[in-house]
Amino acid sequence: MDRLSSGGLVPDVSLDRTSPVPLYYQVATRLQQQIEDGSMPVGSRLENEVELADRLGVSRPTMRRAISYLVERGMLIRKRGVGTQVVHPKVRRPVELTSLYDDLLKSGQEPRTEIREIEIRPATDVVAEALGIAFGTEVTWIERLRYAGDEPLAIMHNAVPLDVLPLRREDLERSGLYDLLRSAGHVPRMANQIVGAKNATSAEGKILGESRGAPLLTMTRTAWDAGGKAVEYGSHLYRASRYSFELNLTS
Repeated sequence: MDRLSSGGLVPDVSLDRTSPVPLYYQVATRLQQQIEDGSMPVGSRLENEVELADRLGVSRPTMRRAISYLVERGMLIRKRGVGTQVVHPKVRRPVELTSLYDDLLKSGQEPRTEIREIEIRPATDVVAEALGIAFGTEVTWIERLRYAGDEPLAIMHNAVPLDVLPLRREDLERSGLYDLLRSAGHVPRMANQIVGAKNATSAEGKILGESRGAPLLTMTRTAWDAGGKAVEYGSHLYRASRYSFELNLTS
């Protein structure tokens, strides 16, 4: 096991040269961990690739590939005349049955919610089909803007059947929807989820702090409790510059 301690912007990087995991990926994931835990704060400038490669004992192409990997993931940015800098790390969300509120808390970020709309209204065809209820059945419709700290991250639309949970603005402002569902005895156990992409409209870009046409990730989900009752339908938009879905695949 090789270990490098620096007095600069890479505090501590460990490499296992006996591991089948490629060296570039080991370097990238260690740097990613340091960005996410704040050891390498936003705005920090990395040493150049040649110096980092020499200090880590890896080839320059390996170091270049590791940095490129983090640039592609939105954690580093290259600026002409400045070098490579740390930027806001993306929120990485594992594709599992959790809520964005849960994931932000788990990653040490501070979720904040702005309730833009909450009302009881008849279910549309799409919502009714997803929830398995009759068209026109009343549901609680919510539009929320979710922040990570002070930065807008997602526009979230949800429909919840009235017989599942009575929802109040003040509860949604201080807690996540899934927390409220769990407290009401409707723990989400299964879900159908579709992830896609679109370009931001002018209105969406203004709300999320992005330009018109900026890439957004889309996610629609219907969740059921252990008894097979549909407890929520969601249609969400996420800033692709600050958010990604993560999948771990095995064969």
